Amino acid sequence: MPGTERRDPVTTSGRGRANDGLHAAIIMDGNGRWATGRGLPRLAGHRAGADTVRRIVEAAPDIGIRMLTLYAFSADNWARPPAEVRGLMHLLGEYLKLETPNCVKDGVRLSFIGRRDRIPGRLAAAVAEAERATEQGATLDLRIALDYSSRDVIARAAAGLDPAAADCREALAARIAAAMHSRDGVPEVDVLVRTGGEQRLSDFMMWEAAYAELFFTPTMWPDFQPEELGRIVQAFHGRERRFGGLPQRAAS
Repeated sequence: MPGTERRDPVTTSGRGRANDGLHAAIIMDGNGRWATGRGLPRLAGHRAGADTVRRIVEAAPDIGIRMLTLYAFSADNWARPPAEVRGLMHLLGEYLKLETPNCVKDGVRLSFIGRRDRIPGRLAAAVAEAERATEQGATLDLRIALDYSSRDVIARAAAGLDPAAADCREALAARIAAAMHSRDGVPEVDVLVRTGGEQRLSDFMMWEAAYAELFFTPTMWPDFQPEELGRIVQAFHGRERRFGGLPQRAAS
């Protein structure tokens, strides 16, 4: 489609997996508010949100998404009540136990970006096992951002980097990938979605989303449906992506 061609950014992995379709990143917001609005404990909202993850993952390839990055737990979320944090970690462990076999069956390659030294040891082992078991998946790259902070990743990657080096951006991208345990380099985001009505990035994918098309929806994450994601992708294809250049008509 004119105006929506994907460029080959320096931050994209050489493996080429993410170039076979769109890279969509989603801030899954509104789980707790969804639950409290129904008189339920906040963890019930997170459980409902896990069901939404399942629906979106199943639908993503048919919508034209080749890589999907989901913001599950930020580095700042450790400040939440300890009981909620424990519940979230337990829920993620449950999700991996239930969904890893489905990911293998459906060709979903699962990986995690973010720190691994602060999550419970049993969960860290489950993360590593899920990555190993699904590494041959070729239908969808599903990345989960866990204990993740974009600013922390960039700060760690930039430490000691020579800003005068000719390949400074490429070198920083390689360091960013290493700092967040990314097996795919640093693929640029095409579409970034935030549910729940808020309109901010909350320290998510700030390097990769430099030229992302942003979409904000009031729909709480547990109520978010594949049909709405499909409409967002359709709207994305209607936008002209110039990457700092001139509009197509002006350029011609």
